[in-house]
Amino acid sequence: MKDINKKVCVVGAGNWGANHIRLLNEMGSLGGIVDSDQSRIESFRDIYNDIYFYEEVEDSFIDSFDGYIVSSPADTHFQIAKKIIMNRNHVLVEKPLALNVKDASTLNEMAIENRVNLMVGHLLLFHTAILKIKQMINNGSIGELQYLYSNRLNLGTIRSEENILWSFAPHDISIFQFFVEAFPTEVISRGGVFLQSNIHDTTMTVLQYPNNIIGHIFVSWLHPFKEHRLVVIGSKGMMSFEDSTEDKKLNFYGKTIDISDGIPKKIDGKTEEIPYDQEMPLDRELRYFVDHLDGSPIDISDANSAIEVLKILEIATDSLIDDA
Repeated sequence: MKDINKKVCVVGAGNWGANHIRLLNEMGSLGGIVDSDQSRIESFRDIYNDIYFYEEVEDSFIDSFDGYIVSSPADTHFQIAKKIIMNRNHVLVEKPLALNVKDASTLNEMAIENRVNLMVGHLLLFHTAILKIKQMINNGSIGELQYLYSNRLNLGTIRSEENILWSFAPHDISIFQFFVEAFPTEVISRGGVFLQSNIHDTTMTVLQYPNNIIGHIFVSWLHPFKEHRLVVIGSKGMMSFEDSTEDKKLNFYGKTIDISDGIPKKIDGKTEEIPYDQEMPLDRELRYFVDHLDGSPIDISDANSAIEVLKILEIATDSLIDDA
């Protein structure tokens, strides 16, 4: 870390915000907490007695923080982040950056104008297994990228404020964009509505990218077991990562199809487990944010990548509506 003396104020001390607070404190970078829930604030006062507490984000501006993290409910992200940026503070906003592309683009323009970093919490871009896959794509280990798919399935919390596409798929869209480094030429999404009117419980989204790269994302909260599986297929090899299993293996398969003589021929190469660092993604994300509180440019999970994710979500949503 470049400077452990940098201090960050966390806006929103709920379940996920509490994780930010705990880790920032361990890093020596926790400076303040903003939350309108007084009982929650009092519970944190008992644990962290050397930081500042506020009911509203504006109240915190009287003190000097190097950066902010916004982990409040999604429908508050735009207004809170706008105030922070106008105060000329660097900010990490949990996903989604905003509820629509227009508001997200406005925040990005404001951040550029005020010369502050605007980072978005697409956490899996800091997962060491995802970073290892990216490295192997870039160094040609799997050849030319051809096809990738992700299953993010569970029988768990059913949300009423958003559908499964907006709840689960942003993780996978951000990963696909990270790997492919291009915007899809076509997005088609289909799904089913079973539990609540007009709220999709399961969707399958197909993304067509330039250079004949295809991706599909299957998400559902109406599923008999938990599965977070990512498969990446190239012209010379394939990779799979299952984040929902206890061992969280990342495997490389030296399998491909040879058609050099005009007849498709299966080639079975070796299968090997690829080692990767077991560091927690949130640790890496927070350290990255703190390291860039000096104003150095954000390269991972910046506002532009977050806006791409929102654009794809909006196109996919329109596709679902058209199919309804």
